[in-house]
Amino acid sequence: MDDAAVYDARLELLDFVAEVFWDVPDEAFLADLLGDGLQLPDAKVNESLDAGFDLLRQFVADNEGRDTAAVRDELAREYTRVFVGPRPPVLAHETYYREDTSFIGEGLAKVEASYAAAGWKPPEEYGEENDFIAVELAFLRYLVERQYHGAEEAFGYERVFLDEHLTSWHEAFVDDVLDETEEPLFRAAALVFAGVVEFEDELVAQMVR
Repeated sequence: MDDAAVYDARLELLDFVAEVFWDVPDEAFLADLLGDGLQLPDAKVNESLDAGFDLLRQFVADNEGRDTAAVRDELAREYTRVFVGPRPPVLAHETYYREDTSFIGEGLAKVEASYAAAGWKPPEEYGEENDFIAVELAFLRYLVERQYHGAEEAFGYERVFLDEHLTSWHEAFVDDVLDETEEPLFRAAALVFAGVVEFEDELVAQMVR
């Protein structure tokens, strides 16, 4: 892969995970995924990404030819049970998993400080607190885009954000998703999330000495 292709792949993976966990995936997303939109690498990347890609292939095979509205309805029921509740078993928020802060407590301000330091303001469209998984991935996407356009300092911001935030909670979140649902799409997204964090951590380590 050339540099542009690597950046495109990084952005696509971030978008995929954010789309799955932000809310119930919409029909347009599912139609693309079940149509010609799924292009996965043949080469091995890392264990989590490879396992996530295998589950994605399973999801596509299981739903081949099905009406996307029916697929979405099934996903909506499972998404609500797992992530919305009442009393959902999984909460996709950093401060839910951190032991050094209460849920939506003082740790939220530290997440927001990381955003502000890099000159980024969370979009209002997510309708969740700023430690929500889709918001944190949107910030990561912003940093990757800046890197693509030559902002070397964005690697430093990503290094700090990974060390102080994402890597502190993503493994526990992934474990909970895998424990609580058998839905291939949600399991795939959790594993892709784990693989993306691992990949980004290794990449940034090479860029920031």
